[in-house]
Amino acid sequence: MQELTLVIEEDQGKSRLDKALSLLCVGQLTRSRITSLIQEGHLKTQAGDVVTNPATKVKGGDVYLITIPVADDPDPVAEDIPLDVVFEDDYLLVINKPVGLVVHPGAGNPAGTLVNALLFHCGDSLSGIGGVKRPGIVHRLDKDTSGLMVVAKTDKAHTELSKQFEDRSLSRTYVAFVLGHLSPAVGTIDKNIIRSDRNRQKMAVVEGKGKTAITHYETIELYAADLSLIHISEPTRPY
Repeated sequence: MQELTLVIEEDQGKSRLDKALSLLCVGQLTRSRITSLIQEGHLKTQAGDVVTNPATKVKGGDVYLITIPVADDPDPVAEDIPLDVVFEDDYLLVINKPVGLVVHPGAGNPAGTLVNALLFHCGDSLSGIGGVKRPGIVHRLDKDTSGLMVVAKTDKAHTELSKQFEDRSLSRTYVAFVLGHLSPAVGTIDKNIIRSDRNRQKMAVVEGKGKTAITHYETIELYAADLSLIHISEPTRPY
């Protein structure tokens, strides 16, 4: 169990409690995690009064004590599944995910996933993501896709890695086979995508809605059977 003492800054006066505390806990706790802790009764004033309303207005100089309980055991069970660990320290690890390994437990794959394997591999080194002893998956690879995956072991690492993926200061590159020969051989695809209405397991290109998807590609080699080997990269944040 951990307890943090947080002092509201003068320029945060009249802010919501959960917002003010999240700014004081950048890199330690997310706003959603702080909101949950408040609602669960883990926040007190300096006088010892429990505060359970995240929307409470704060004043500069207010002092709060927030208790972070020991992380709960995860619902997925740990399984002794071999992992190809490329890098690991106290905060994160990099896994070379093989083809055929599903990342998350779910319908049709309740066990035998990367998450199950990570729970076994990491053991007590997981400090908890959102109050639960689980690995922080910040990006995904499909079952039939192999490649490196970065996994967070702490709340702080999970928050920071998520930010880097969101602002594109951390990017991903792939090498893939695709049907057809691309023209031009080097270029950028800038289209919006959304989950397909016809097949919910696939994404479809749309106009005027969906999420922006920008991909840079470069043809490495062409094959006679209408097949190409290409290098794919996501755009990084401009500096």
